Amino acid sequence: MEHAARPSRTALPGVGARYDLVTEEGRHVSVVVHSDGRRFLAFHDPEDDDACQATVPLSIAESAALARLLAPDPANPLGELGIDLDLVTEQIPVTARSPYTGRLLGDTAARTRTGASIVAVLRRTAAVPSPTPDFRFATGDILVVVGTREGVDALAEIIAGG
Repeated sequence: MEHAARPSRTALPGVGARYDLVTEEGRHVSVVVHSDGRRFLAFHDPEDDDACQATVPLSIAESAALARLLAPDPANPLGELGIDLDLVTEQIPVTARSPYTGRLLGDTAARTRTGASIVAVLRRTAAVPSPTPDFRFATGDILVVVGTREGVDALAEIIAGG
């Protein structure tokens, strides 16, 4: 019989939440998600579940990349056929240092300048799918971007102010 992987969630007041998973081999792995979006992967001592052996800080983009590696999409028939569309999806944060904080999506000219598209904006209170050019960015927004590797990287530089 296959081991049922059932992660548990523990609220961490003032921090965020911790998600714990005990593997089939009895190993304890946690992901701590901070309220500001930072994530940490933690490995626990098998003899003492409260003792953490190691942690790995992950950016939002690194977390998304790791998730794709660990759980490839079985519903992606193009991937199964070996067809590579050379598209990536990433999440790009809008920080207080971004020249686009408080400005409109249209001001970025993202698609024209990079070929990448901002397909959604994640905000603490809601997700905004298919934002229009008059959508105003705020510090802490997470942009969901689709495009080529080069286009997404270029858009990340633009949003960061580079």
